[in-house]
Amino acid sequence: MSKVRVTQIASHLGRKPGQKETLTGLGLNKIRATRELEDTPSIRGMIRKVAHLIKVEELS
Repeated sequence: MSKVRVTQIASHLGRKPGQKETLTGLGLNKIRATRELEDTPSIRGMIRKVAHLIKVEELS
């Protein structure tokens, strides 16, 4: 299964509560924090919810 690299580029401060929890669910807690995650529909939904706070790279 393919993977995606997710990097937080903006702070969760001042955002809606659901967005803060979504970043935590992705394993991100600080700016420039990076995680490699499986590319599943649930992860894609979380990425879509906080797309303005993160950078996503496709990995093979």
